[in-house]
Amino acid sequence: MRWPQFHIGRPQRAAGALLLVFLLECCWIISRQQLSPQDYRFARCGREMWERPSPLAGYFTTCGNLNGDGTFAYRLAGLPLTVERLLLLAGDHLRAPENRRFASGSLNGSTWEARHELDGVLWLLHLPFVLFAMWLGAGLWWVARRLFGNEGGFFALGLYTFCPTVLEHAVTPNNEVLAMWGLYGLTYTAVGVAHAMQGPRRKWRPRLVLLTLALGFTAAAHLLAAFLGFAAALVLMLYLAERRRSYVLQILIFSALGALFMLFGFFSFRPAAFAYVFTGGGARFWFSSESVRRFVTDIGNAPIVIALAVSLLLWLAVRRSRYVGNTVPLIVGLSLLPIVTTQVISYPLLWALPFLFTFAGGVFADALETRQRKLFLLLSGSILITQATVCLAAIPILGRS
Repeated sequence: MRWPQFHIGRPQRAAGALLLVFLLECCWIISRQQLSPQDYRFARCGREMWERPSPLAGYFTTCGNLNGDGTFAYRLAGLPLTVERLLLLAGDHLRAPENRRFASGSLNGSTWEARHELDGVLWLLHLPFVLFAMWLGAGLWWVARRLFGNEGGFFALGLYTFCPTVLEHAVTPNNEVLAMWGLYGLTYTAVGVAHAMQGPRRKWRPRLVLLTLALGFTAAAHLLAAFLGFAAALVLMLYLAERRRSYVLQILIFSALGALFMLFGFFSFRPAAFAYVFTGGGARFWFSSESVRRFVTDIGNAPIVIALAVSLLLWLAVRRSRYVGNTVPLIVGLSLLPIVTTQVISYPLLWALPFLFTFAGGVFADALETRQRKLFLLLSGSILITQATVCLAAIPILGRS
């Protein structure tokens, strides 16, 4: 199997620069944060998942059985602390017995008790979520650039980089940014699988593995996101697979079984805790316009709202904009906007943003190919500059929140 060759050209360097700006924004916010009770909860229970079972009989962790709350974020938050603990112990074993810091050979059980022994807890807890948000930004740019060219890719990534809502969730431990990453990846991995099905079967296997992993990680972050992603994958694959539609259900069933096994692993293969996946109600939802109203009326999102409104008008008015590449992210994004979860606190509107940014990138890329190119080039530049200014002005507020 040959590995693909990657060429780092000017577009890749420019996208990397934007992602570096995103990283600097997140680091600026984290440097102004303090450890919160939520941080300690994720750190304590995440470490318990990696290091030892809960001292409470009958419970997966001291946070309970996490019925409805995904385990992915807890494990991601606890992993760096567990690694630091193991490195401290390994380094201590290299000391002479009389000079060892930990005579018993182990650190304290919980992060709260070990707060004087572990260094950089705030950064270790928050940076993994920043990296996943950057990963999603890179995936967003790659998808939009592949579909719409450099201009569409950079416009979509620019909106993502300077979106205060994305930044707010990227700098704290939570399952929302992981569900956003998983759902977007799952949807476009399904599109890739459907296209691969038009070719020889030997090209199916890598994408099928990716589809299973995407579904499994999404389910570990949020069950509702996994169900919605599975439904989107089913519709898109049936639409795009054409002569191979008879294989779609088989592929998705096997991917679902693999994802279920991954989810079992996230619960340390403990059946009692895993049973709460089916009884916790994490996928229950209803519809409401409240989150959409708050997003639209927030002055920090005004340029993004203008970009999305202009994109929707162009999509409705210009026939050349109404093709599959633009329509798929629009439909998925609009479908996610009114959803609210009823059993756990989550923010599905965040999951919709990468799809809506992809849609805006596609429509603006189409508009830049018309005779009104100069007008739309001025409009897109003004939107990005204004959004960047508003976002940078909001960063000190985000750091105190």
